[in-house]
Amino acid sequence: MTEARTKVWDVFVRLFHWTLVLAFFIAYFTEPEDAGFAVHVWAGYLIGGLIVLRVMWGFVGTKHARFGDFAFAPAHALRYLVDLARGRAKRHLGHSPAGAWMVYLLLVTLAATVLTGMGALAAEKHAGPLAPLFAASQVDAPGVSSTPAASHERSEDVLEEVHELLANLALLLVALHILGVVVASVSHRENLVRAMITGRKRANPA
Repeated sequence: MTEARTKVWDVFVRLFHWTLVLAFFIAYFTEPEDAGFAVHVWAGYLIGGLIVLRVMWGFVGTKHARFGDFAFAPAHALRYLVDLARGRAKRHLGHSPAGAWMVYLLLVTLAATVLTGMGALAAEKHAGPLAPLFAASQVDAPGVSSTPAASHERSEDVLEEVHELLANLALLLVALHILGVVVASVSHRENLVRAMITGRKRANPA
């Protein structure tokens, strides 16, 4: 007898998820130097655009795509993880409490990674959307001397270091996300990767 399934993830959520995966790994493993620089930058722009669209969709999208559908408190996420480790976690049709917080953390971390990358691009190459802001900060004010070159270089270094740190944090979160998906798939006897491809999950909430 065929098991009943229901639609959970809409087309936008699925396209967002897999496009973000592709763009992140392209950006992460592309050296931002020489020929790979343009690829790295445009992959970062794509990530930023995807995040903006996902945030918007989180308010106007379908039921399980909306933030209100997975607005769990941190305590609920911790409780879910404990129950998951014990093999008795409650199955959620949409995002689980732990899955919800992984979504929040990834969105914030990736957004910060993109912003610091754009800042580093503007400071070092005088290019990108933030270039005018950095150019304006270097304009001499009346009676104020220009910013020393050494100070400007330190700003570039700080932005690049923070950008790399955030990118590595995002990679760690991705690894934890994959681990969580594997464990939850086994615990709930459901292929969550396939669900993010087809958009459908088992209708039975148990």
